[in-house]
Amino acid sequence: MAEAVYPFAKFRYRLEIDGIEAGGFSEVTGFDASIDVVEYREGDMVPTPMKVQGLRKYGNVTLKWGATSSTVLVDWLMEGVNGPENRKTVTVTLMDATAADCASWQIINAWPCKYTAPDFNASASEIAIESLELAHEGMTRTS
Repeated sequence: MAEAVYPFAKFRYRLEIDGIEAGGFSEVTGFDASIDVVEYREGDMVPTPMKVQGLRKYGNVTLKWGATSSTVLVDWLMEGVNGPENRKTVTVTLMDATAADCASWQIINAWPCKYTAPDFNASASEIAIESLELAHEGMTRTS
């Protein structure tokens, strides 16, 4: 009988920016890629058009974390506000129950394009969450 293979849980991961661990994040979303479909047809072709690959597109990745005294990620955004953007490689590594790496994704040439400060509400009993949206030029699953 074949051994059961269980899918990975999504709640245990770490994030690195240019190979340096970037702290704790409550959520990392937006890993997606798509390829535009270009339809082409010539007058003497059958009624169904030919389909070819068009531009490759990647969605922005959003990082969310509990607000602390650290301003490292906001400072990264401000570099781009005050001059050219500073592009980096961001790696998200999924870990299993023993903290061993089990899958990894890289986003290439990432740079911050949007920062959102936490909401403030005196009657709420929640953690203040900051978020940073990263534009990038490609992603790959490395393991």
